[in-house]
Amino acid sequence: MAEDDFKVTPWEVTGKVDYERLIQQFGTQKITPDLLREISRFSGEKMHVMLRRNIFFSHRDLDLIIKDYKNGNGFFLYTGRAPSLGMHIGHLVPFLFTKWLQDIFDVNVYIEITDDEKFMRNQDYTLEQTSEWAHQNILDIIAVGFNPEKTFIFKDTEYIKNMYPLVTSIAKKLNFSQIKATFGMDASSNIGILFYPAIQIFPTMFEKKRCLIPAAIDQDPYWRLQRDLAESLGFYKAAEIHSKFLPPLTGSDGKMSSSIPESAVYLSDSPKTVEKKIMKYAFSGGQATTELQRSLGADLKVDVPYQWLFYIFEDDDSAIQRIANEYSTGKMLTGEIKKILAQKVNQLLEEHRKKRERSEELYSKFLYDGKLAKQMWEKIHSG
Repeated sequence: MAEDDFKVTPWEVTGKVDYERLIQQFGTQKITPDLLREISRFSGEKMHVMLRRNIFFSHRDLDLIIKDYKNGNGFFLYTGRAPSLGMHIGHLVPFLFTKWLQDIFDVNVYIEITDDEKFMRNQDYTLEQTSEWAHQNILDIIAVGFNPEKTFIFKDTEYIKNMYPLVTSIAKKLNFSQIKATFGMDASSNIGILFYPAIQIFPTMFEKKRCLIPAAIDQDPYWRLQRDLAESLGFYKAAEIHSKFLPPLTGSDGKMSSSIPESAVYLSDSPKTVEKKIMKYAFSGGQATTELQRSLGADLKVDVPYQWLFYIFEDDDSAIQRIANEYSTGKMLTGEIKKILAQKVNQLLEEHRKKRERSEELYSKFLYDGKLAKQMWEKIHSG
């Protein structure tokens, strides 16, 4: 693949992503300093690290979300998860950011668990498997720390009765040509996958307010469809805030994959496993020998340990600047920055595991018994 050639779809990310080109291709907008200043007025604290460092870099109608909030109309948040055998660090990123937004703006959060899509996309999976993965993934999501009274987590296969009336109205406005053009499907695609976009669009219409979706930019095609039809059904066009991809351990191209263990750190990995993976697999932008590293320094643009620290694992701006200076000038060696990263990752995972111990007892509140969950189970949408 040529250096300037890359591919970004909801299911595949390959090559070195040029985010400037992607903004042009998808027709989104950059997050401007003015927008960041507006958000900082509400945060009352230091801006989230992924906003400060341009990891969340692109948007659709984020300015309208802020305007609605300032005018007292409010908004709500929606994100989701296609369940897998194990969640990794990359999966955690949008949830950490969404939780921060909920804390800042005190708004409802809806989290869709797409166990149906996962089952339909892989002929080898059973519904029993995807159901168990969904349960385990939900425990990890709960551990992020969302407000249980203002968060509703739902599995598609379980909540479909409440979803179906409006989903059919959405589906009626989508045709095969649109789905084929947006997602590259063909005559061999099963009819469940052809219908599925209507289900993923549905939660953007949970409230008669504007919906903000924090997600990696590969999910944008769904919301382009939503924005085409939302107003015809009496709802707002979805707003979005897009993140870049946390690179896999093995290189700065593409994104992490649950099916490639050496590319990812799983939330269940032990401290020794984390350290081993980072020391062995984390792609280095450092030089081949200590002597060369001391004289030439590292290339931070391709160095995965530095990228991980910069993206999320080193919140202190002065600390990340010191690491950048020392590593790029050769004062710091590859082994040293990898040890720093391993320590930071293990610290986050240890905190996550402690919180996850309580997830099972909170499970029912997020899915059925919490204030928002009860409201949603009592609510039947009509098309």
